Parts: sequence; C-alpha cells; structure tokens
Amino acid sequence: MAELSSNWKKLQAQLKAEAASKPTTKRKAEEQLQSSTRKKSFEPSKSKASKPLNRKDKPPVRRMGGVQSSAATEKPKQTPSPSLAIWAEDHGVSAEDLAEAYGLGVKGNSLMLASERDKVNHGLTNGLEIGKYVAIDCEMVGVGPGGHESALARISIVDFHGRQVYDSYVKPKERVTNWRTAVSGISQKEMRFARDFDEVQKEVNDILKDRILIGHDIKHDLDALKLSHSPRNIRDTAKYPAFKKYGHGRKPALKNLAREILGLEIQSGPHSSTEDARATMLLFRKHKSGFDMDHVNRFAPKQPASTGTSRSKKKSKKKA
Repeated sequence: MAELSSNWKKLQAQLKAEAASKPTTKRKAEEQLQSSTRKKSFEPSKSKASKPLNRKDKPPVRRMGGVQSSAATEKPKQTPSPSLAIWAEDHGVSAEDLAEAYGLGVKGNSLMLASERDKVNHGLTNGLEIGKYVAIDCEMVGVGPGGHESALARISIVDFHGRQVYDSYVKPKERVTNWRTAVSGISQKEMRFARDFDEVQKEVNDILKDRILIGHDIKHDLDALKLSHSPRNIRDTAKYPAFKKYGHGRKPALKNLAREILGLEIQSGPHSSTEDARATMLLFRKHKSGFDMDHVNRFAPKQPASTGTSRSKKKSKKKA
C-alpha cells in the first residue's frame, strides 16, 4: 500500500507539471480572444470611418447664446394676412391709397410735384380713381356793400396723392364788388370761362359724397359751396390740436403751417387753390396717425356711466 501511495503522488506531480507547461484548449482560446481584443483597440475601425454621418448624427447647430438643435431653430408658420386688395375694396379705399396711408408713402414734399400736371379750370379729371380722401380749397371774391362778404369764385380738389381731381372758376350769383385779385388771383377776365354755381355745386357734391374731406378752416369753404358734410368725415388742419401752437392763440394760418411743418413757401403771391389744397393734404398725410387718434377721441361711442341707484340694487341683491 505504501508503494501504491508513492506512485500516485508521482503521477499527480507529473500531471501538474504537464498542465503548467501545456495550457488547455480553453485557456488558449481565452488568451487568443484577449490578444485580439487588445489589437483591435489600437486599430481604427474601417467601417465607422467609411460610413457617412446621418442627419441624426450631426452635431447640434451652435448659435450665440447657447446650443440649439437644428429643429429648434425653425420658426412657427405665420398665418397669411387678409388680402390688402380685398380689404380695401370692402372699405371703399383703393389698395394704392391704403399702402400710401399706412406704409410711409410720403417722401419729403414730393406731393407738390403733381402741380406740373395741373390744368386750370379743367373741371372734373376723367379716368382718375379718386379713392377715399380728398382735399379742398376755395378762392373767394367780395360781394355786397364794400365787398366784405365772400362768394365762391374758384374751387380745387386733389386726391390723396395730390393729383388734381377738380378745378373750376365759378360765376358768383351776386354782383362782385371786390375781386380781391392780389389774394385770389381772380379777375373779371377769368369769369368769361367760369361755370355756373349750380353746376359746380352738383359736381363737387358728387365728389365729396361718402369721402373723407380734408381742408383748412373748411367751414368757410362749405358755406361758400352751400353744402354740408358729416363732421365724422372731416379732417380740419386749422383745428388739429397739435397745430394750435403755430397760431399763437388764434387759428394757425395755412401759410404758417406749410412753412413751419413742411418747409414750403406758399401764398407768396396770388393764391392758388390747387396748391393750397395740395399743401393741406400733405399736412394731413404727414400727421395722419395723429389725426386718426384725435378723430377716435372725439367720435368714439361713450360708455354709459353706472349710476348710484344701479350699484345699490346690486348690493341689495347680494345681501338677499
């Protein structure tokens, strides 16, 4: 038994020695796997290098103020605004007039250049789309004893762009006792081509109907025409609050407004009603937003004030 035991020990030692010098297949496989892994870690991946970046793989777009993804930079879609032409048609305003009124259409005093196409005593200009706004000015002559009363002798109307809409000499129904030529620019010679008052009155009334009327101290012009116009549709440059400072306690003169606000010299000689109407329209357009605000303040419907009786009724209802 002792001999068998010693032989067994020798065999175990021999097996251990062989195991140490010759690793098993499993161990070889593990060693090969580890070596191949270490080798791959030092080699660049050919498949990744050759593969193009997808849209999702792109880095976020960098902008000042932080990092944002490209999707986040997309602006929300804006709903289209109503057609300007349709809006203008529904409100009786040409698209051109609307764009001029609310799109800073006046550059300097370019409106006054329209005078180059003026035709004195031409009557109504045919084929002109007048639009919503017109400016009017009249020249008077003296009638009655001493010529102190005024009568219509010429009327001019221009549109929003300063284009001549109407111009006519007018035959006064009364005998003229003072032509006021130095101021009005009218003499007996012009009356040979003047139209009858009734004809002019009708044509002017047709033009003014349902339009916004611009004028300077316009009451006198309407009185001379013997016409009325809704106060809601009148914009008077002599009564506009922002212009009062140029009158020094009185109604500001059109000549002073043109000089102080527009830098224009008008009425240096005999007056031109067309030129004055055009200057009046230019004053209105330069301050249109202010005129609109003043109009809203004067004609906006007032909310009925709540009375003390109604308040007491509400309190009694709450208590009940």
